[in-house]
Amino acid sequence: MKPDLFEAPDYYNVDELLTEEHKLVRDAAREWVKREVSPIIEEYAQRAEFPKQIVKGLAEIGAFGPYIPVEYGGAGLDQISYGLIMQEIERGDSGVRSTASVQSSLVMYPIWKYGNEEQRKKYLPKLASGEYIGCFGLTEPDYGSNPGGMVTNFKDMGDHYLLNGAKMWISNAPFADVAVVWAKNEEGRIWGLIVERGMEGFSTPETHNKWSLRASATGELIFDNVKVPKENLLPNKSGLGAPLGCLDSARYGIAWGAIGAAMDCYDTALRYSKERIQFGKPIGGFQLQQKKLAEMITEITKAQLLTWRLGVLRNEGKATSAQISMAKRNNVEMALNIAHQARQMLGGMGITGEYPIMRHAMNLESVITYEGTHDIHLLITGFDITGLNAFK
Repeated sequence: MKPDLFEAPDYYNVDELLTEEHKLVRDAAREWVKREVSPIIEEYAQRAEFPKQIVKGLAEIGAFGPYIPVEYGGAGLDQISYGLIMQEIERGDSGVRSTASVQSSLVMYPIWKYGNEEQRKKYLPKLASGEYIGCFGLTEPDYGSNPGGMVTNFKDMGDHYLLNGAKMWISNAPFADVAVVWAKNEEGRIWGLIVERGMEGFSTPETHNKWSLRASATGELIFDNVKVPKENLLPNKSGLGAPLGCLDSARYGIAWGAIGAAMDCYDTALRYSKERIQFGKPIGGFQLQQKKLAEMITEITKAQLLTWRLGVLRNEGKATSAQISMAKRNNVEMALNIAHQARQMLGGMGITGEYPIMRHAMNLESVITYEGTHDIHLLITGFDITGLNAFK
């Protein structure tokens, strides 16, 4: 395995906008990725297997609920620290970042925000330590971009709820210990339920034959008359706004994470351009290759500034859902474009596991679709600036 020689680009000295704590958190995550993820990730992606042995390390660098208060096992960090951790993890692999994102923003966040004190104390410390792995059940076989149409439902049976339905494309599902599941009650109102592995009628078949996020475990959630204790209902928020609030947090993390993937592709292409000799000189000396590299660093720099400002707004409680959508959409498209350009620069070597670029490109094809497709985020921005709903 080649050593991880990654050097993060910072063309506009964005580091000067970060606190010392931000940089310490980021550098710890960066070193962990170099030591624990980079040496193994190509092998696991080729095998289409999630490296479960890294879960403990993810917990140790604060990747699980970094902004969750310390009293519940979190690190008590701010939103920029959360973003920087996601950036570094996705620099290693989008699938690994997906595991951390789901755990933090789609499982721990709703329990913290919408749960009661008993639920927080029961689940959050174990999720923060990695003792429990969680997943988030919103998307259904027939309802993706229109989650409000979900058919998964639960009925009040007196001393428990009876849950029926199915969820699809669920990260972490095959080995998750708990699932935060969104379902409609008998009045058609959406609520969150905490479903635990081992509950009778609850199964999590794995999704196979993926060409993307191969080092991430994806599956379904099947509920066949699952008896869910009443104390497992998240009591403090209902309606579609509840799961969408979780997605805001996750999409924010993705906006940072995509920069990490883009950085890795750029850094790989830049280094290769100085080493690969054609026509008697390094290919980095040719105009078309310099054009590619110059455009890459320009787009990365714009994305860095966009997410830093979004992080400040998140810390101040001022960031809107539409602002988060803009950053997610822009940064993932940016990263995917850079992966494509970097792949071309490496020629035939770009498609091999010798370099990370093709893996990033394949992963980003999922990232540009999940948690709000590219087109849906465009319409969110359109709705925000015109006030006219183009969804229906």
